[in-house]
Amino acid sequence: MARLTKKQKEALAKIEKGKLYSIDEASALIKEITNTKFDASVDLAVRLGVDPRKANQMVRGVVSLPHGTGKDMKVLALVTPDKEAEAKEAGADYVGLDEYLDKIKNGWTDVDVIITMPSVMGKLGPLGRVLGPRGLMPNPKTGTVTMDVAKAVTEVKAGKIDFKVDKTGIVHAAIGKASFSADKIAGNANELLQTLIKLKPTTAKGVYVKSIFMSSTMSPSLAIDPKIG
Repeated sequence: MARLTKKQKEALAKIEKGKLYSIDEASALIKEITNTKFDASVDLAVRLGVDPRKANQMVRGVVSLPHGTGKDMKVLALVTPDKEAEAKEAGADYVGLDEYLDKIKNGWTDVDVIITMPSVMGKLGPLGRVLGPRGLMPNPKTGTVTMDVAKAVTEVKAGKIDFKVDKTGIVHAAIGKASFSADKIAGNANELLQTLIKLKPTTAKGVYVKSIFMSSTMSPSLAIDPKIG
């Protein structure tokens, strides 16, 4: 078993064993126990009382974090020529169509989000094996397949993220950076949690939000009271 470093021991000493923190408490404490030399990401892991194998219990959606993600999201807009200027003005990092489809076929996926139009989706189908496993396939449900390309690009750049429950029933999402103020971390966490609650499937029985954990890159996890969340 690996030995804990001095900083890891100090971080663990600040966590009250067995305590369920409020979102505000966790957001303040996560800053204290993050000791990376870089600006660490702050993540939320929410275990839901759903069975993801059932289509009517699949929880998936989008949320616009009020304080952004703290990350400069690289956006590729796969659009027809008449939409190129619109996408560029909205802040898309890469804009085009066939040349980028060829690059993706050859393994290029150096982007965070791909936004496209309904008429282009047919060309993306054959690239599912490349884009699917990386979570890059555009989807109308997440607003990344749309005729309003400018709006979609602007929202992603401003902090819109999409999330999906995994096969174990957990939603993982990055909700900011350790450099954020505690208020901003809490604000983003609350926005995600409220969105998840609104998406509760009618077929889900029993406790819906089972557990909530907040952590940053390489930090211990903080358990948050799911009743508060």
